[in-house]
Amino acid sequence: MKNKTEKNILIAFMLNLGFSIFEIVGGLFTGSVAIISDSVHDFGDALSIGISYILERKSKKKRDLKHTNGYLRYSLLGSIITTIILIVGSIFVIYESINRFINPVEINYDGMIFLAVIGVVINFIASYVTKEGDSLNQKSVNLHMLEDVLGWVVVLIGSILMKWTDISIIDSILSIGVALFIFIHAFKNLIVVIDIFLEKTPKNINVKEIKKHLLNIDGVKDIHHMHIRSIDGYKLSATLHAVLKKYNKEIKEQIKDELKEFGIDHSTIELEELNEDCTDECELENVNTHHYHHHH
Repeated sequence: MKNKTEKNILIAFMLNLGFSIFEIVGGLFTGSVAIISDSVHDFGDALSIGISYILERKSKKKRDLKHTNGYLRYSLLGSIITTIILIVGSIFVIYESINRFINPVEINYDGMIFLAVIGVVINFIASYVTKEGDSLNQKSVNLHMLEDVLGWVVVLIGSILMKWTDISIIDSILSIGVALFIFIHAFKNLIVVIDIFLEKTPKNINVKEIKKHLLNIDGVKDIHHMHIRSIDGYKLSATLHAVLKKYNKEIKEQIKDELKEFGIDHSTIELEELNEDCTDECELENVNTHHYHHHH
């Protein structure tokens, strides 16, 4: 599965790069801002996919002394860079389109229709190829591909409309529509990634609920210093302190199993006995009071 993600990203990169060069030429030839701005957008895509590819590969590396938490976050970094390129790109397209409202240009409609058909086909293939995959990075690459298809479908419809009606502002209106769509999506994606970097409790995790389950385990007196985070948007890890009536190795296994039920595969657990002083400045009077507040 993993290598597939990489291979897909590479294919998408090749397709996009080759295509955006072809497009710039076509855009200049037909005089369509929708096509020129799309080529800039495609070029930005190719660039960000290239970055994704490198970082996706890096994120597969095994943990080492430099990165004791592993390299998974590099994949997220790819997602951030890609997303920012998209946001900037969409703002640029909007600016260009407004410019065209003010200074309309003669457009070659037939050439535009021809380019749009090729655009739809090539980008459809690319988006089909990048459909599979399991990282946020892959998701943002697929989003690029999908919106490229949509962008071209829009250009195609627009160019046919303009050929019939000879109203050339359609070109600009379409560009703005596509750009806004891209902007909103990219922005949402950015928020998700930033939440992970801030180590916010993952959306599908209810800390109180988990704590309740752990306190139900026989012999567990208290659970505190519980921290749950997502490493890359998919994998979850937790650390916590458990106070036991009497030290018992099996309880640790039970706690780990309970956490697995909640989808937390990686957990680090510190066990303390009832009469032991918790080194992290927590007194036992604190049993069962909340040591942290759950933020949504």
